[in-house]
Amino acid sequence: MSLIRDSKLRLLLTEGKIDEFNRLAEEEAPNLENTDLRAADLRGANLLHANLRNAYLRNADLRGVDLFYADLDGASIHATHMGGTRFPPNLSAEEISLSYHQGVRLRVTRS
Repeated sequence: MSLIRDSKLRLLLTEGKIDEFNRLAEEEAPNLENTDLRAADLRGANLLHANLRNAYLRNADLRGVDLFYADLDGASIHATHMGGTRFPPNLSAEEISLSYHQGVRLRVTRS
């Protein structure tokens, strides 16, 4: 699997154009599957319903980001800044900790 580095949504996020990203996210849930978002400052980004499957978020700043309905299956949150981040209820604290500390890809619990 190769990571996506050239999508319009990724460029908006990595260039700090959060307001423009959020306008698009209001129209349609953002598809960031397989996207390389390492070290991106995502504070203030509307990722509530985002598809972040297999996204690479190492060292990203997720502080205060609401991910409650986001699909994070297979995403990596290794060494992210995540104070105040709201994660989906289908992710256990253990999964979050393993991904944060060891880079393990997140495995969501299916209902």
